[in-house]
Formats: sequence, C-alpha cells, structure tokens
Amino acid sequence: MLPSAVRRIVACLAALAAVPLFSTASADDLTERVRPCTHCHGAEGRAAPDGYYPRLAGKPAEYLYRQLRHFRDGRRRYAPMTHLLDGLPDTYLAEMARHFAQLDLPYPAPRRAADPPAWLERGRQLAEQGDPAKRLPACRTCHGPAFTGVLPATPGLLGLPRDYLNAQLGAWKSRQRRAQSPDCMADIAARMTPEDIGAVAAWLSSRPLPQNSRPVAALDRKPDIDCGSFAARASAP
Repeated sequence: MLPSAVRRIVACLAALAAVPLFSTASADDLTERVRPCTHCHGAEGRAAPDGYYPRLAGKPAEYLYRQLRHFRDGRRRYAPMTHLLDGLPDTYLAEMARHFAQLDLPYPAPRRAADPPAWLERGRQLAEQGDPAKRLPACRTCHGPAFTGVLPATPGLLGLPRDYLNAQLGAWKSRQRRAQSPDCMADIAARMTPEDIGAVAAWLSSRPLPQNSRPVAALDRKPDIDCGSFAARASAP
C-alpha cells in the first residue's frame, strides 16, 4: 500500500487533471478562479489534513505572491504547481495571493507531539533562542515573537504540519528550494543537522496558535541577518 502522503499526491494530481487550468479569461469570481488551489490545499486554503499541503489562508500576501512566482519561474520545484502556474502573468498571481491572504479562518488544534521531552526541548531552544555555537538565529528573530509571521513577506510557522516543516527545511538544506537573495533560510538550514530540523519541526507543529494569529506589522528591531524577506518588496501589481 502506498504511504498516505503519496496517495494524497496521486489524488490531487487526478483531481487537477479533471479541472480546467488557471486562465486569465476565466470567471470574474475570484473564488472560482482559485478553486484549483483547493483541490490540494483544502477548502478555502485551510490546508490538507495529511500534513503535506500547507495552509494558504491568512499568510502575508507578499509572501504568497513571491512563492507563486518562485514556482512559476523554477526557484521552487514541484511539478504540479509549475504546471498550473506556467505562463500566468504577475497581475494574476498577485490577485490569487491577495485572495488567500485576506481570509481570516480558525486554525485546527495542533496534534500533540509524542516525542521525548529532550527532543522537544531542543526544538523549543532552536525556535526561541537559537544556537549561537552553530550561528543559528532563533526562528522568532525573523518570524515574529509569537511565530505568526511578519509583514510584508515573512510567513508564520505555527499551524503548519510537521511533515511540511521537515520537507521545506530539508529542501533548503539540499538547495532544492531557493528564495529571494540573500537566501538566509538556505544558509540557516545548511548549518542545521537532520536532528535539529526534526526537533524544531516537532516543537513548532505541536504549538497552539495565539488568539491573534495574524502576522505582525513589523519587528521591534531588524534581525542581525540579511534576508530577502526584508529586502525590497517584489512589487506585486
């Protein structure tokens, strides 16, 4: 029997094959125009239940816009996304990003982590304090004091499935995922061991979201790390 994540990918691919691809000439109702996204990312972009496809709802519009461009232009590699976005203009991608960013929907309760306490404590340390010996900044340094993200383009880390966090950190570590230069996440992931990645993914995915789960408008101080998320905006149309 195929693993559940693989079955979910196969099911999404089958569903996408049965619906029209995005088109700038499609219906005026933006909800209908982004419906293909929900075949994999869940109703209203709430996330898929299997831990593979992440939540879209409520993420910063600039972040979503950049990721759509990255998939379209090959900086992020996932064939179904590239296929769906191929040839779409920036104005269309910006509309899609704004649609999902403005959705304010409740998050499900996180799954309880059944990991050893020492493993989860290592994850908490990396997320809240970092590891100076490895030159690893705390996740909250860039992703906000409550890990809910920072406008205009830094995503939140809470409410994301453990498997997704593991996969994305691994993709940065292997250079299969790239971001706007300077690519701070690639540099950070390169200094993380597989154990570090597993621990921080376990801790973050087990944390409940605060009452206000929206991204903060700004950090109290600029991080001591160069990162594309804080560089000039991507100039969404």
